[in-house]
Amino acid sequence: MLIVQGAGGVRRAEVRRETRETRIYVNLALAPGSIKVLTPIKFLNHMLETLIFYMNASGEVVAEDLRGGFDDHHVVEDIFIALGMAIDKALGDRVGIRRFGWSMVPMDDALAVTSVDLGGRAYWVFRGGSFIGERIGDLTSQMIPHIVRTLATYSRSTIHAEIRWGGENDHHMAEALFKSLGLSMAQAMEYVDDSVRSLKGGVM
Repeated sequence: MLIVQGAGGVRRAEVRRETRETRIYVNLALAPGSIKVLTPIKFLNHMLETLIFYMNASGEVVAEDLRGGFDDHHVVEDIFIALGMAIDKALGDRVGIRRFGWSMVPMDDALAVTSVDLGGRAYWVFRGGSFIGERIGDLTSQMIPHIVRTLATYSRSTIHAEIRWGGENDHHMAEALFKSLGLSMAQAMEYVDDSVRSLKGGVM
């Protein structure tokens, strides 16, 4: 892992994760720029690009399925383990960040609400999201709550996510959620000053 952080420079992290099932590479910069996503799951590529873009971040996410693509579970989970670890490392000691972020995003018939605390404590809540189909494109729809859980755990963040009005279109529900989560993360990760957003004197 390579980490460069601080108010004077771009906060970055590089994570490589390899198991018998997957090979994952994440290079994340907490600043706008080019985004490259290449995984075996095309709809997930779209959602990852969306999340990173609305986070005001940039970088590269590359994933390989070493088991032949019989199930998307391990690929999706391992991508968000690595992405969560990259966010955690890029944030460093978390001194000076806004810490909290929230947003509400409509997409036609769907409305998503998210709230984030980057205070170093992992917790997650997912509500709503009664998806119509078992899959959205080539992504299993039941993996979306699992994405929220995995990202919260490995970024050491609290994430509340709700699809408040499910609407009629699974794509709209998922995309509104990823946009909202990206906006909330961007707000929470914003560097404000050199103080700690906690009366305890530390965010851990």
